[in-house]
Amino acid sequence: MNDLVLITGVSGFVGSAVARAVAAAGAPVRGLARASSARANLHDFPGELVEGDLRDEAAVARAMAGVSRVYHVAADYRLWARDPEEIVRNNRDTTRIVCEAALAAGARRLVYTSSVATLTPVEGRPATEADAATEADVVGAYKRSKVVAERLVEAMVRDRGLPAVIVNPSTPVGPRDVRPTPTGRIIVEAANGRMPAFVDSGLNLVHVDDVAAGHLLAMARGRVGERYILGGEDVTLAEMLTEIARLVGRTPPRAKLPVAPLMPLAWANERLARVTGREPFLTLDALKMSRHAMFYSSAKARDELGYRARPHAEALADAVAWFRDAGMITR
Repeated sequence: MNDLVLITGVSGFVGSAVARAVAAAGAPVRGLARASSARANLHDFPGELVEGDLRDEAAVARAMAGVSRVYHVAADYRLWARDPEEIVRNNRDTTRIVCEAALAAGARRLVYTSSVATLTPVEGRPATEADAATEADVVGAYKRSKVVAERLVEAMVRDRGLPAVIVNPSTPVGPRDVRPTPTGRIIVEAANGRMPAFVDSGLNLVHVDDVAAGHLLAMARGRVGERYILGGEDVTLAEMLTEIARLVGRTPPRAKLPVAPLMPLAWANERLARVTGREPFLTLDALKMSRHAMFYSSAKARDELGYRARPHAEALADAVAWFRDAGMITR
């Protein structure tokens, strides 16, 4: 386990957690990040840090030199962009470039960080790895980009012998969510008392450090070409907001709103975002996705990898504590 490990996306939420987990396991770590990446998760990086853009094939090839294991965690994680196709291009092209470089360098194993966005929610039961989505099934450019990238990895495994294992995290929460992610924004807004109402939806919450541990298990025990959901607990949005309110000593919101009347507000938010360039808090795609409870089963990862996740309340408590320490929560 002392062979050099390359990790992409180390300035991000999940990537930084994976880097710390790999280093804690005793492996030498090389992280790849753009020069323009936020530095908050890089100031105490536990290994060698190299600069490079994942869209630059030469830079990725240089970063891959001498590497035997790869975690491709980086992704363009936006639910909205002025040009939605930019999200698709970024996630497709960077995944191809990293996988090509891994093959050229003779890397022994690659773990690709996909998402449960590539799975179709199922009414009446949690979705599993068998519920694969097509591009036509999913809502929004981000989900479509992850479907495209995941299918590319599968094709390279099948046709070119790429030694890749795919992991599908659900909704990570916890420390070091510096951006923050869309779910992190919900936590911050709710903790600050700025979410007086909610829609009837559900999601699967998992601690980001459990997701990181699942990456290491996939590297060690995963079967090449297989997908593994790395999730936690299924909760309704109302339950999530109630737990956040308890953690900060607020009254939880009680008003449940139907989705349809919120569509004009989301439309207006997106039009304003086109002027300001700031990602809107409420989007049309997010509302469309909220019509389905996004519940998932991690049974395959549990049975084949030995994966475990802590209760969602612990994950939310760590997230709230970190956001408070970072000054994003004022109570």
